[in-house]
Amino acid sequence: MKNSVSDQSFNFIESDEEDAFADKISTHEEDDGNYSDSSHSSMDQGQQSKPNSYTTSWPQSYRQSIDLYSSVPSPNIGILGNSSLSRFGSSFLSSSLYQRHTTEVTRPLLPTAAEGQQHKRHSSHSLVPPAPSRRPSALKKADSEHKPSGISHEFHVSRDSTLGQAVMNGMNVLCGVGLLTTPYAIKEGGWLGLSVLFIFAILSFYTGFLLRYCLDSSPGLETYPDIGQAAFGRKGRIAISIILYLELYACCVEYIILESDNLSSMFPNARINLLGYVLDSHHLFALATTLAVLPTCWLRDLSLLSYISAGGVVASVLVVLCLFWIGLVDQVPFVGKGTTINLSTLPVALGLYGYCFSGHAVFPNIYSSMANRSQYTAFLVISFIICTLMCAGSAVVGYLMFGESTESQFTLNMPSNLVASKVAIWTTVVNPFTKYALTMSPVAMCLEELIPSRHLKSHTYPILIRTALVISTLLVGLSIPFFGLVMALIGSLLTMLVTLIMPCACYLSILREKVTRLQVFICALIISIGVVSSSFGTYSAISQIIENLTS
Repeated sequence: MKNSVSDQSFNFIESDEEDAFADKISTHEEDDGNYSDSSHSSMDQGQQSKPNSYTTSWPQSYRQSIDLYSSVPSPNIGILGNSSLSRFGSSFLSSSLYQRHTTEVTRPLLPTAAEGQQHKRHSSHSLVPPAPSRRPSALKKADSEHKPSGISHEFHVSRDSTLGQAVMNGMNVLCGVGLLTTPYAIKEGGWLGLSVLFIFAILSFYTGFLLRYCLDSSPGLETYPDIGQAAFGRKGRIAISIILYLELYACCVEYIILESDNLSSMFPNARINLLGYVLDSHHLFALATTLAVLPTCWLRDLSLLSYISAGGVVASVLVVLCLFWIGLVDQVPFVGKGTTINLSTLPVALGLYGYCFSGHAVFPNIYSSMANRSQYTAFLVISFIICTLMCAGSAVVGYLMFGESTESQFTLNMPSNLVASKVAIWTTVVNPFTKYALTMSPVAMCLEELIPSRHLKSHTYPILIRTALVISTLLVGLSIPFFGLVMALIGSLLTMLVTLIMPCACYLSILREKVTRLQVFICALIISIGVVSSSFGTYSAISQIIENLTS
């Protein structure tokens, strides 16, 4: 490794068991003057002389912001887990956000289920030695003067999430608005194109497993940008971070388009005269959505939205069930026969199917937060099976009902007189209002890190940054109001990089001395598939967007 790894410079909220362990060390130091033996001394010198660049490089806020964005703070997840998961939002209005030079340890706002117990985590990767245990808080405090301080966030990072909570977190990210476009993907790619969904599911599962090996390769790696830095240095960290943030920003644009399309379908005659300009239903609801979500992006504490957005999993399941209800119970006739394959528009379908598995940005965070990391494989298996079945089921049933008239969101095709249709549409409309601020927050926080130090205590700059980001999503959404094509572009240009290409490239770079020829071949094959799919999908999506804009 080029960069040495030490403890994080963020003031993560310390658990009580660490303090108890630190007290034991202090007592031991008083009783035994030989505590600082050669091994500890050399470790301390190494830590002091080589600060952890993973936590002092931009973006420093990635871990906290993505944890908040993806967390499902469920108190109990049935048979899959039984411990509580408490997460609390970071605040750009809180003074702690701007205290770059602080050594104060923040206490948990709520006790965790594992309080008073120590959790020893070991890697199950046979080729990679287990990461050494983290140094106690007492040693962190002693070394704090020698390490650049990061931005402090008022955030509780759970380190004891159960398998059930991990699965819910994964589904919360995977089973999103991509479900709505799967029938449209069959329309664009044909029935044989549906096989791409299953191929991408298998490849994405494999690359998700590669991320685990990358994290296990060295202590201190916890996030996707950390992996990028370990593989390709600072430039790799910055490049991967920019791609991940662009993907989140594009999702916010999709939320604006989604709200505009669905609300205008329910109220097509809505219009307003604003300062001499007549806004039709699409423009009106896009503007109304922006004004509604803007205050949520200014919130000091997003923990409430985090709890509400946990309903995103329920919302996705409910929408799919409504679709099945309409076809099987309300007996809307199945009219779609379709074609075997549409080669001309298949690249668009590639992007749409790829978008369904855009959760890799969060997988390292989920893995780092699991109490039993050996269950990570089970987490991937359960999450991908559920997500794939939901996507495939909604794709088949939706296309059979709506055929070649299938819209980019199947909610736009649902008969408006049916109760199930109204439930599905309103569920689709309400969900983004809780997701938007959480999705935009990581983007805003990474930009706030760039605020000059003399303006860190100012509340004006964060508000201006977040306001500008929200308004920009409105402008982009109105300029390119094509939900399906924009999603295909995101899936082809960004998701392919995050899901298929970068995990394999990072794995080969970090573990190049341990990979077998078979692993090299598989990674090269996946990278090739990702590059080809990304190239054709991006070109096709951009071409159709330009064609629709000029027509």
